[in-house]
Amino acid sequence: MADTAATLRPTPTDDGRPMRQSDFGTVVEALDYAAQGQKGFNFHDARADLVRVYPYAELAADARRYAMHFIAEGVQPGDRIALIAETGAGFAAAFFGAIYAGALPVPLPLPTSFGGRDAYVDQIRVQLNSCDPVMVLSPTGLYPMVAEAAAGKCAAHDWSQWFAADAPVVALPQAKPTDIAYLQYSSGSTRFPHGVAVTHEALLANLAGHAFMMKVGEGDRVVSWLPWYHDMGLVGCMLSPMANQLSVDYIATEDFARRPLSWLTLISRNKDATLSYSPTFGYDICARRISHSIPVAERYDLSRWRVAGNGADMIRPEVMQAFVDAFAPAGFKASAFLPSYGLAEATLAVTIMPPGDGIHCDLIDERTLSGAAGDARADQRLPTRYRAIVNCGKAVPGMTIEVRDEKGRVLPDRKIGRVFVRGLGVMAGYFRDPEATEAALSPDGWLDTGDMAYMKDGSIYIVGRAKDMIIINGKNHWPQDIEWAIEQLPGFKAGDIAAFSITTPSGEEAPAVLVQCRTSDNDERIKLRDAIRTKVKAITGMSSVVELVPPRTLPRTSSGKLSRSKARLQYLSGEIQPFEVAA
Repeated sequence: MADTAATLRPTPTDDGRPMRQSDFGTVVEALDYAAQGQKGFNFHDARADLVRVYPYAELAADARRYAMHFIAEGVQPGDRIALIAETGAGFAAAFFGAIYAGALPVPLPLPTSFGGRDAYVDQIRVQLNSCDPVMVLSPTGLYPMVAEAAAGKCAAHDWSQWFAADAPVVALPQAKPTDIAYLQYSSGSTRFPHGVAVTHEALLANLAGHAFMMKVGEGDRVVSWLPWYHDMGLVGCMLSPMANQLSVDYIATEDFARRPLSWLTLISRNKDATLSYSPTFGYDICARRISHSIPVAERYDLSRWRVAGNGADMIRPEVMQAFVDAFAPAGFKASAFLPSYGLAEATLAVTIMPPGDGIHCDLIDERTLSGAAGDARADQRLPTRYRAIVNCGKAVPGMTIEVRDEKGRVLPDRKIGRVFVRGLGVMAGYFRDPEATEAALSPDGWLDTGDMAYMKDGSIYIVGRAKDMIIINGKNHWPQDIEWAIEQLPGFKAGDIAAFSITTPSGEEAPAVLVQCRTSDNDERIKLRDAIRTKVKAITGMSSVVELVPPRTLPRTSSGKLSRSKARLQYLSGEIQPFEVAA
């Protein structure tokens, strides 16, 4: 039963029970233990006001009831149950209910502001084809779209109605640590999705590892706006607090998108909030939204925020510094930043910096990044340019990292190569996709992450995605460098630019840049295009194809990150239509 406004009290930060750091055999055991205490989930609205309290004891009871519903409907162990991952009690109960029933919950994304209704229906349809569920459950507001996507594939239900009646009491199956617990779609898996199969033991090993690295303990409390269909939100901010018996305060992702500063309001109001994570763009948008006319010190109190985690995309030191500059008057400490590296195929965390160390950068010669170090043809008279690469920390317990060259040889420190990881948190494989599994996972358990990085003193420094690298005349160009440089021009922000390589009509490779343009004046567009071309040439030494496109055109992954590969495909296919700019 939902609480009334007059009786709402958040679940406590401490309840006197001994904390266990994810040392359970299965997710079921973890929730059953958490349910013996008073902690749990707390849901807040867009104004950061508490609207629903959901103790773990209530969640566990609902999950068992949902599990009996599933079994009564004929769900068998190993069946998939797709769930639209709305931040709320309904999704949480259905997710754990599927696990209690021995089925595999499959979180699917909410609609984004990009692409519209048809694109969302198509995305859900593709992912349903991939995971082949026996049913898909949806919140009421999205049910018509979800039912359309599921037509001819599986049953679709509005979970607010489907679970209304009591279910017959039946015995629940007993999970084993080696059983698959759930399927996770990685953020880039939209058109050709791969469901990452995560076992109970892999999940709990990873949760224990990153709780140890972050020094999670009594007195910690989590605040999150991250979506539950992405690994950082699902694993880091839902499953981890439960398995480590922490209370959590949530605002929905769509509420954060509308009112980003509600995230900081929630942290400020909650005197126990100590842990909160975000990709770089979350910190960026908050720093941009704060008004100089607002007395930050009076409006916010961020002094107890001890772990401001950062991951899921490239960490940009200048953005993080802008956040510090904006919110230091509210007590925010730069040392609270905690860079990390991870991916869904490794459950979540691969590396984490020590809490309290903040952001540390290594300056690396751009010729090294481009693969041109030692090139005798390079003009030695030109000044050396450096790029600051963020230290993403050391491996969590149970994980091993190697950086290898193209021949599979392990590279020494400060040599860039491809990242491979092995350990307890690595996926069992891609669901029903042996070819993709074989391509990513070696027989001896090494996962090819697809990321490029180098090691230094046991820590990893991520430089980009291998598939995004632009290689022209044998020289490597990182699209992030081109995009970041253009963002320094007036009027642009993170996510406005997509850089990739194309073949020109003359048969030559060239960098192409799509830029979301907000001006309708032709003369201004000409000046803008010329400024961008000049900027790109300064970076790459080459002429580039610059196309101005309408706002909100560039495609995103389900977690909101720019999809360069999809932008390239849509541009080459004509799906993205640039503005015509008269000479």
